[in-house]
Amino acid sequence: MPTFAIVLIVLAAITVGFFILVYFLGKRTEKKQAEQDELIEQNAQYFPMLIIDKKMMHLKESGLPEEAISQVPWYGKASKIPIVKAKVGPKIMTLIADPKVYDIIPIKKEVKAKVAGLYIVGVKGLHGKIEAPEKKKKGIRAWAMRTLEKNKDVLKENKESKDKKKK
Repeated sequence: MPTFAIVLIVLAAITVGFFILVYFLGKRTEKKQAEQDELIEQNAQYFPMLIIDKKMMHLKESGLPEEAISQVPWYGKASKIPIVKAKVGPKIMTLIADPKVYDIIPIKKEVKAKVAGLYIVGVKGLHGKIEAPEKKKKGIRAWAMRTLEKNKDVLKENKESKDKKKK
């Protein structure tokens, strides 16, 4: 058997082993996530609050209590998280929002938020409905389509003026 075939067999075995490892680690992570979601749902309460500001920030810049920051693992401290500043009663608090909920949280409006500790799990409108803003598509093709839509009127006018000049 040539050495090339042996190398291919070894690489295939390593690849299959890697995918099996990722599969089982994913299963374990899903179980942990389900347990955490269940715990959050049990401890969540609704609070009326006025949303002052929301930003994606690094953990150290967020203004969260030092106890909360120290509980985050080392690999989570480098990423940006959704931070919401809100007035809850007479206090101004810094809270962490669920990434699913972050986009629909309105700024400068009063909402009824489902909060578990420092974590915003859900949001309801206190006065009226909350509508999710339209997500802006990213990429070159999306940019070209937006630009084309903006310039459609200009292109029509140019075409009409050329047609008038021909007549």
